[in-house]
Amino acid sequence: MSSESKLKFGRDVISVEDARTRLYPHAAKMAIEYVPLTQAFGRRLAVDVYADHPVPHFRRSGVDGYAVRTADIRHAAPESPVSLEVIERIPSGTMPKLTVGAGQAARIMTGAPVPDGADCVVMLEMTDSLQDAGAGAVGGADAAGSGAGTNVSIKKNLPTGSNITPIAGEITAGELLLPRGSLLGPGEAAILATFGYSEVPVSRKPNVAIFSTGSELLNVADALAPGRIRNSNSYMLAAQVEAAGGVPHIWPALPDDANQVQEALKRALTAADLVITSGGVSVGDYDVLVEVFGQWDGRLLFNKVAMRPGTPTSAALWQDKLLLALSGNPGASYVGFELFAKPLLKAMLGCAEPCAQTVSAYLDADYGKASAYPRYVRGTMRIREGQLWVKPAGIDKSSVMVSIKDADCLIRLPAGGQGFQRGELVKIDLVHS
Repeated sequence: MSSESKLKFGRDVISVEDARTRLYPHAAKMAIEYVPLTQAFGRRLAVDVYADHPVPHFRRSGVDGYAVRTADIRHAAPESPVSLEVIERIPSGTMPKLTVGAGQAARIMTGAPVPDGADCVVMLEMTDSLQDAGAGAVGGADAAGSGAGTNVSIKKNLPTGSNITPIAGEITAGELLLPRGSLLGPGEAAILATFGYSEVPVSRKPNVAIFSTGSELLNVADALAPGRIRNSNSYMLAAQVEAAGGVPHIWPALPDDANQVQEALKRALTAADLVITSGGVSVGDYDVLVEVFGQWDGRLLFNKVAMRPGTPTSAALWQDKLLLALSGNPGASYVGFELFAKPLLKAMLGCAEPCAQTVSAYLDADYGKASAYPRYVRGTMRIREGQLWVKPAGIDKSSVMVSIKDADCLIRLPAGGQGFQRGELVKIDLVHS
């Protein structure tokens, strides 16, 4: 058997998990770049971020009200309120000037520092402001008499520490806030802002070159011609690359000529961090990538994976750059990207758990196809009566493109058997995780 025939027909089949294991050691780590915090949303953090101070760094009031000593309000109740002298008013952003002593209180706003001496804050709604010790109640609102030199009537007793966040109550100094590889969203932005990160160290986005193969492919703007189709796979893959955190670069479609393909791939591998191709890896007469792998000076990592669709998915290494070759059928190309390219890109960006989240769901339709290899079926989820159900997203054929838009998961169906019945519990990978 010739080397090319062996590459086509004598392939060693490996599992999806084994294929990933062979890819990850070659996931080049991206360099660090700094972007403004306002532009960091959706990026991956390039370093571990630790707290350089506690949060809060002062005792913080959680409500509008009065800072008091619990010893003074131990017997307070609506029918027997306790009157305290208001010695100070503390807006947010200002420091207290006085210490709260016996029989005293300080008017305080939400987020303001609690003065020394006070060990709880009584909500404004539990108080009445008094003009002086002998005046009648004027209500719990912030009346004119609620400042220093007035009295407040406390109508409820509270335990020590009520409505006060202690120093380091949220975050301690030296605590790991965000590990490297964290995807930056609203909560992460709030943490970074709290600790002064106006410029954020993020991983540079990987540049990904995308090729589709086949002399039958037309450019998107071209008019249809008999026997030819527009190149849709490249644009689908570009959208997947961008969603995974990379920068897609669509290269011209490759012809069915091994020498031209090899030269184009080497140019792309020199310029990009990762190259992804679609088509040309099966056993047909014009599956040109098989010929390329047989004659070039790179190293083949694998060329057959135990999966449906996309069994001939292949990967190779050339001068420390990865080439991931996906099947040309759109469904298989989509699945292959989700299983291999997306976790690879996430690993390049420092994500500690790059694979999609896997959960259990009930099959919402019969699935009659048995398979010698595990199937990864494009699926659609829904929740019914508190349970997660899933069914194939339209016709489950690798050549079908239109149902890809409806897929929000991949249904994992084990090899063998006689098919699967509605109501069976299956595993699904969430493609948006």
